Amino acid sequence: MKVLQLVKMIRERFFMSPECCARKHGVKIGKGCYISTRQFPSEGYLIEIGDYVRIATKTSFFTHGGIWSIRKIYNDPKLDHFGKIKVGNYSYIGENCMIMPGVTIGERCIIGGGSVVTKSVPDGCMVAGNPAKFIGYTEDFYHRLKNEGFDTQTGKLSELEKKEKLLSMSESSFEVKKPIRIPETNS
Repeated sequence: MKVLQLVKMIRERFFMSPECCARKHGVKIGKGCYISTRQFPSEGYLIEIGDYVRIATKTSFFTHGGIWSIRKIYNDPKLDHFGKIKVGNYSYIGENCMIMPGVTIGERCIIGGGSVVTKSVPDGCMVAGNPAKFIGYTEDFYHRLKNEGFDTQTGKLSELEKKEKLLSMSESSFEVKKPIRIPETNS
């Protein structure tokens, strides 16, 4: 039995695409998705992913949690709790995110890398952080990229063409983040 489980795990990890792995766990996936994570729970059938969704590597989905200890404390072995997860069309979830039970991510959302999403995200919003907080609207982000000259127009280029173009661009073509504000001290 353990050998069979090992063979199954090796097959899933090395010979199956992340999308096939998700479907094998019961995740409902729409058309045109690009899924790079394999971090789906055994109750994958409680997860629904819309059309044209991008999910980056090491993102984890949780449909339950925190009950094991409570079962022991209250001697209630049948106690359980679950939450469905839904990801709307045209949404992006960055690398290393954690999507908690009961969360709905609306359409056209961007979830910043490393975010812990503990609450549902309305359509067209960008969130980031731990816990994830609202940082802006996707439409405003798009217009800022276009209007402030940060659109590099490299989306359809080959890797080599993209590298050549990016390395030939001036420094002002790249976005630069402002420094973190450090509060003044009273010393």
